[in-house]
Amino acid sequence: MEKAIIGKDLEICRILNGMWQVAGGHGQINSKLAIQDMQRYQESGFTTWDLADIYGPAESLIGDFSKKVEQNFQAFTKFVPNPGPMSNSIVTYYIDESLKKMNVDCIDLLQFHWWDYQDSSYLDALKHLSKLQNEGKIKHLGLTNFDTERIKIIVENNFKIISNQVQYSILDQRPEKIMTPFFMKHGIKIITYGTLLGGFFSEKYLNADEPTRGDLTTSSLQKYKNMIDMWGGWQLFQELLEILNIISKKHNCSIANIATRFILDKSQVAGVIIGTRLGISDHREDNSKVFDLKLDQNDLSLISTITSKSNDLFDTIGDCGDEYR
Repeated sequence: MEKAIIGKDLEICRILNGMWQVAGGHGQINSKLAIQDMQRYQESGFTTWDLADIYGPAESLIGDFSKKVEQNFQAFTKFVPNPGPMSNSIVTYYIDESLKKMNVDCIDLLQFHWWDYQDSSYLDALKHLSKLQNEGKIKHLGLTNFDTERIKIIVENNFKIISNQVQYSILDQRPEKIMTPFFMKHGIKIITYGTLLGGFFSEKYLNADEPTRGDLTTSSLQKYKNMIDMWGGWQLFQELLEILNIISKKHNCSIANIATRFILDKSQVAGVIIGTRLGISDHREDNSKVFDLKLDQNDLSLISTITSKSNDLFDTIGDCGDEYR
């Protein structure tokens, strides 16, 4: 297992288990089967979990899971409040709720998301989160889907942020424009999602007809089909899958492995989140192959021959997270 250190003392598995899939948009979850599956992830060395207060029962599942395992694991939740005034009592209430559900005294990494940049109350929220950090309820503070401009403001206000969670994939390389250079200067790491495009980066979609809306049966597929359309469309995506398939056969691995390794090798990337369909399906064995994989310059050049033909998503969408605002 590849590990990374963020915030000087927090060790994580570089493939994180994503729990958005329990929020309801990916099918029903059986809690008992989910907990059993979580134990299998832990035993396989995938010990780092990414969740949020808005991901349905995710925090409660972590709480139940914590009662079943003796080994250390890391659970990162998110604070995703509605825009509006951020008083100390409001922020403290929601963090206390997360602590209670997760059955922990201290959150390893609290990742803060804010929907509306026009409302600068996000700075008030960070002030109160920092207070809770000083009280020992939060070990480290991170962000989710903040853009570089706002992170500069946050840093200038002397808030200590160790990470930002953003979309980052072969298809969407926006972080490299302005975020990564800024993060290198300030020691901030990137935790990525969307790296497998919700499953589109797989052999299943190679030489497949373009899916209709009715074929997009999960929230992930709906979201990332939109991203493929903005990037360059289904035909260009097929060209990319063809190239990734050639590279995967050369390395005796899967297309998903290539897509994951490509991003893990990027500057400032601490880890990649791969969604877990707990109790439904798993890709633990396949995911573990990523750690033995090394892409060479020829592989990267082949990928570039396709991505160079695509639309620039930074020009189309803006900086990381701008698709949410």
